[in-house]
Amino acid sequence: MGNQYHQATDGLLSLFTKANHDLSMVHHRLEKEFQQVYPDNANPMKLVSRIKKVQEDISILKGQCHELLAAKQDLIDKAQRVLVENRNLVQRMQPSLGISPSGEDDAAFTNFKQVIEEWTAQVRSKTGQSFKDLLF
Repeated sequence: MGNQYHQATDGLLSLFTKANHDLSMVHHRLEKEFQQVYPDNANPMKLVSRIKKVQEDISILKGQCHELLAAKQDLIDKAQRVLVENRNLVQRMQPSLGISPSGEDDAAFTNFKQVIEEWTAQVRSKTGQSFKDLLF
């Protein structure tokens, strides 16, 4: 019984080896024929290979863009938190130092808030939701 099993396995392995060899020969013949028939930049085999490579690159780029947007959102969130906290702290300290609040600070803060609102609106217009909602 064991000997028959090995013979069947050997036969199957031999069949796969022959099939692999035949496919390699067909591939090689097609490659040679296409090289003769088509100019280099129109070779169907090369075009298929290039399309696959571009698809892989697009997938990688999509992932990198997502990471970049996440990093940008994280930076914006941290900057907003730190700047708002610092602004509030400075405003609380000014009276005790005898400094009256200046209007310049409000203008800069208003500009900062506008930039944040524009970014959030831009993300929403493209996705229909905020970037935080996308990530979580």
